[in-house]
Amino acid sequence: MEIWVDADACPAVIKEILYRAADRTRTKVTLVANQSLKIPASPFIRFLRVGSGFDVADHEIAKQVKEGDLVITSDIPLAAEVVGKGAFALNPRGELYSKENITSRLYVRDLMESFRATGIETQGPPPLNQKDRQVFANNLHKLLL
Repeated sequence: MEIWVDADACPAVIKEILYRAADRTRTKVTLVANQSLKIPASPFIRFLRVGSGFDVADHEIAKQVKEGDLVITSDIPLAAEVVGKGAFALNPRGELYSKENITSRLYVRDLMESFRATGIETQGPPPLNQKDRQVFANNLHKLLL
């Protein structure tokens, strides 16, 4: 298993959890972003810079991911694409997207987007908290076993 990280929007605390997991489990982690990132020196962690533009990092991840890989993303369309390819998708709050739940997540996302397009204000997610970090770390650990 290789881990791909949609790094532009990934919280720093989640990246730190991933860095520790990469070294502990000797799992390759690739952070994909359109801006430079500082990453720790490790044979298991690499950075892939892509060009700027809408969803460029997402498209690169979707192109490179293989069945059984893990993608860390809060982007539901990207999660749907990688789940469709037989990969796993985990969001920074620790929710594992699956074939069973991704369709409903896409529906809710599209519904909220249509609300915003008509001028209805919607609330974004609350800030990441300690419980979210713990759920993420626990689910990551289960996937890496």
